[in-house]
Amino acid sequence: MPDAGIAHLFSVENRFQARLDVEAALALAEAEVGLIPEPAGEAIAQAAQIEKLDLDRVAAETVSASHPLMPLIEEFARVVGREHGGWVHWGATTQNITQTADVLVLRDAHRAVKDLLAKVLRGMSKQADASAAVPMAGRTHSQHAVPITFGFKVAVWIDELTAHTDRLERLEDRLFRVLMGGAVGTFASFGPAGREVERRVANHLGLGTMPVPSRAINDGIVELVLVLGQVAGTAGKIGKDIYSMMQPEFGEAFEPIPDGTVGSSTMPHKRNPQLALDLLSMSAQLRALAAPALEAMQHDHEANGGMTDLLEETVKRATVLGGDILTRLDVILDGLELDEQRMRSNLALSEGLIGSESLMMELGERIGRQKAHEVVYEVAQESAVGDERFLDLLVRNTTVSAYFDRDEIRRLIDPSAYLGESITIAHEMAQHARAVADRLEFSARTAKPVPLFLREAARKDDGADDADPATTGRVAPAARTADDLLLAGL
Repeated sequence: MPDAGIAHLFSVENRFQARLDVEAALALAEAEVGLIPEPAGEAIAQAAQIEKLDLDRVAAETVSASHPLMPLIEEFARVVGREHGGWVHWGATTQNITQTADVLVLRDAHRAVKDLLAKVLRGMSKQADASAAVPMAGRTHSQHAVPITFGFKVAVWIDELTAHTDRLERLEDRLFRVLMGGAVGTFASFGPAGREVERRVANHLGLGTMPVPSRAINDGIVELVLVLGQVAGTAGKIGKDIYSMMQPEFGEAFEPIPDGTVGSSTMPHKRNPQLALDLLSMSAQLRALAAPALEAMQHDHEANGGMTDLLEETVKRATVLGGDILTRLDVILDGLELDEQRMRSNLALSEGLIGSESLMMELGERIGRQKAHEVVYEVAQESAVGDERFLDLLVRNTTVSAYFDRDEIRRLIDPSAYLGESITIAHEMAQHARAVADRLEFSARTAKPVPLFLREAARKDDGADDADPATTGRVAPAARTADDLLLAGL
């Protein structure tokens, strides 16, 4: 399974690097307004490289101090040096750094999610166009309803997923903001320069600001979890459709199965819907995170560390799951196999009963809608419980035969002739999916680059390409100490 490119963003080293980035931005901002000496700001920014820190020492101190940030700050101050290290973390409180740093990580994860959405939407676009005119049974309450096309089914998926994409884009201004108001959000520790410090930190990091920089305000992060839950809801529904269509009794659509994949240890014939099952399982897990995310809004007074910790873990889990879900959905769409003949065969299972609405509407123009419904209903129920075909019973019905001959009745109950606007809708939504994918990809190409001071701090002397995420300080190498130690107290 391809890597969604999100889980590693939440590695200990990457999160620590983000915290150093925030400390660097804070020091530069404070130096610019005169809160700390200018040389101190420059020294702190230049030292903000995770490779310079002794992470083993940070891990050990984190365990003993039982604090999520101070051991990192103390080690960072040591690296900065005696002359300027005392200005590290000047006026800030822990959550100013940790939450703002997590927002930086979430911004990168958010971009990865949007990249995956663009790929999924392109896959849906191709499927919708290719199968726009492929008829199949529409099903409500698991029973045959009226005919649709498979392209129409995909159009439904597109409609939901593009709406979720719009929601993800609209929440960005509420999510990607610095939290830089000091202990409770009043800027008391920064003095009159507080708002200017906040603005400059935000500018250095490419983030927005909060009208009220209170640690108790976290609705933007909660909103991200909820929208990802909606994405998961749509993906779960798609997984459920594919799961059922792969059943031998349906046999209409199949997720790609790589050669050599083993479905069962005892039944060699098994072709299990593994990816669809993944979608169902992961969707349930992500949707369940809506409750703890909403619970994390229940800060008492000006802050509650328990709520902060709850949301940190919840949004991390939701974002990683969201990426894993979209990766699987992309693989499914890229290799989805349709059995069009089986779809037509299933459509004909009721021997015309699925066309009852078409006949009723036409008959209703002659005798009224309600009377027509009663007539067709009685014939349909007789066919459903008896042995005679719907068509033969209709031909013998005096009311129906008074207006239509056998050929006209056969035409009226022909499923392939009652597709409504399925084909048009499929093509329209395929075009819409392409347009949204284009917008997402354009947004990715024109995204603001990592601030210059961060790129300079992260660049090695090997002349690595700035465009490579691994050189920007936003993607860290594999952690060289045990996660369980480094994460203690986070």
